[in-house]
This record gives sequence, structure tokens and C-alpha cells, in this order.
Amino acid sequence: MKKQEKGKVRRMNRQEILKHVDHTQLKPTAAWKDIVALCDDAILYQTASVCVPPAYVKRIRDTYDDELTICTVIGFPLGYHATPVKVQETLQAIADGADEIDMVININDVKNRLYDKVEEEIRQVKAACASRILKVIIETCYLDEEEKIAMCHAVTAAGADYIKTSTGFGTDGAKIEDIRLLKQHIGPDVKIKAAGGISTVEEMEAFLAEGCDRIGTSRAVGLLKEQE
Repeated sequence: MKKQEKGKVRRMNRQEILKHVDHTQLKPTAAWKDIVALCDDAILYQTASVCVPPAYVKRIRDTYDDELTICTVIGFPLGYHATPVKVQETLQAIADGADEIDMVININDVKNRLYDKVEEEIRQVKAACASRILKVIIETCYLDEEEKIAMCHAVTAAGADYIKTSTGFGTDGAKIEDIRLLKQHIGPDVKIKAAGGISTVEEMEAFLAEGCDRIGTSRAVGLLKEQE
């Protein structure tokens, strides 16, 4: 990105933003017509992916073939599934046609300071992903600074591709100050995904300017349509 004046965020064009967006529909009430609308918009506006419930992955792949990148969620939204369950969920999602996996860590383990256990779980899910992208949701709203830093180390050591702020189902979503903290402590090969509560074009621009590679939101396409 070009250099910008301190305190100012460079305005980005629509496609610059959308190529970083995981176009998301994870509501428990989402019907197939909602998923179709999501996928059609993702293809038209060339978003990075669609992020959908696991139950829809196979139907999307059968319907759209390779027209879009499919991301799905594992251990969602609370994260306290047993590790073998998360591994099996991941294998099933990939068999159904998922390209990317967003897994939720076991927050109970973090609160018990079982950081090595969390790291091992991430490592096992990453092994199940093989060459596919793994994003690890740490649900920042529930963690203190020490725990966030520990999760940066766990995600890095386990070989995951992204650290992700939030599920969107917690008590709060992505915050700029968390992005700055994560950047300081993740390894050089780990990228950042901001998600949860991102509801304006300006917020998307701000998170991308801070160094996020992906934005998880259901609102991006609609907001940018309005902007047109």
C-alpha cells in the first residue's frame, strides 16, 4: 500500500476492498435462497471467498463447481468441541468441497492456560487441511492481552495461515488495537483476518490499512453497492 499521512486512511476502490473480503452468511436461519444470493454476489463482485455453514458446502460446490472459493467454519461458534471432532469436521468439509477452514480455538483451554494443548489442536486441524488455508479464530473479546499474545505464538508454531479476531457471535468484534497487538506477535508467515461488527466501508479500509489480509463481513457487497 502507498504511504499515507499519519492518522489518515487511504481511500480504496471497490475491487481493492472486495478482493480481501470473505463474503459471509453464517446466520442459523440462512435458507438456500440466502446462500444463492451470497454466492451470486461473490462471483459478480469477485470477493476472496464465501464463508458459509458446513451444511451448505457440498450443495454450493455441486451448484457452482469452481466458480468461487468456499470457506467454512469448524468448532463454530463456541470452540469447545473435542479435538477429534474438529479434525473430523475439517476432513468432512474438505471432502464436501471446502477450500478454506476457519476454526474456533477451545477458549476454555486458553482460560486454563493450557496453551500447548491449544497449539496441538491447531496443528492437528492444519494437518487435516493439508494444503488448504486454515484461519484460527481466537475470539479476542474473551481474551486478555497475555492470552492474545499466547494465541499468536500458538497459531504461528502450529503452522496456521491466519489468525482471526472473532466469530461475530461473541460479545464484541474486531478492534484496531487488537490488530496492532497481533501484528507484533505473530510470525512472518501468518496473516490476519478481522471479523465481527465491521459495518462501514471506512472500517474495512481502516482494517486493511492496518495490515489485515482478509475481512469477514456480510455487509461489504451491500455497502459498496450503496456507495456506487
